[in-house]
Amino acid sequence: MIINSLSKLDQDNLILRLKRIEGQVRGLQRMIEQDKYCVDLLTQISAVRGALKKVGFKILDRHTHGCVKRAIQNEAGDKIINELMDVLTKFSE
Repeated sequence: MIINSLSKLDQDNLILRLKRIEGQVRGLQRMIEQDKYCVDLLTQISAVRGALKKVGFKILDRHTHGCVKRAIQNEAGDKIINELMDVLTKFSE
């Protein structure tokens, strides 16, 4: 569960990052409406993807050091490791 793994400060920072990403996506919409240059659009899309990836890695880090660690200590290691591998596969696509 993410709430147990993230401090209030981490949660606040992630929310702030996601709000910035939301603004970037709105900016992309405006760029398309204004018929901006394709390379500029692709550059902004890359920036959004990078920002989302950073958010994902932060959550993945907390999941690994929190949920996964606890599950292994409670002898539920195989199940949580399989879940983690599934998530990593999805995350890396």
